[in-house]
Amino acid sequence: MIPITKLRSGSTFERQGEPWRVVTYRHVHLSRGSGTITIKARNLKNGNVRALTFRSGERIEEIDVERRVLTYLYKDGEMLVFMDPTSFEQSMLPDSVVGNATDFLAEGQNVTVLVWDEQILDIELAPKVTLTVSEASPGVKGDTVAGATKDVVLENGKSVRVPLFIKKGERIVVDTRTGEYVERASLKF
Repeated sequence: MIPITKLRSGSTFERQGEPWRVVTYRHVHLSRGSGTITIKARNLKNGNVRALTFRSGERIEEIDVERRVLTYLYKDGEMLVFMDPTSFEQSMLPDSVVGNATDFLAEGQNVTVLVWDEQILDIELAPKVTLTVSEASPGVKGDTVAGATKDVVLENGKSVRVPLFIKKGERIVVDTRTGEYVERASLKF
């Protein structure tokens, strides 16, 4: 058992027999008395997000999740199929648990997964991914002082707002947490 004040974003804990992962953590301390800790946590079995409130002195059961690197193979209906690259053993995870992270998965991509009791609970993507623009309308000249943008479609089918100078076939960097454009990918020689 650990004090609730030791939780941070990304920490995992057990509550009522279910594994949870902290999304956001906020500690509020008013002038007198103990502080209140409010966290937003995601249930790692079903993907539901809940706001939980604790008093400063409470303790919670921390769980150790194992991080493994698996290869994403394909999507089978509502399930994502992963393979261990050393043993070739396959595992499945419901896509509802991962949420919008499926937008950034590519077949054959190595992904870090969280495993608890030999069950895959969640995946960890890199904060940024590089994708190719598959559809882009031409930029319209005009008032560009305000940072004009346009919609493009990426190779994964996701639509993103980008600056007017981005063209079809270019590679751009996208933030996997927000799904927003970050920058044009630099060419590596």
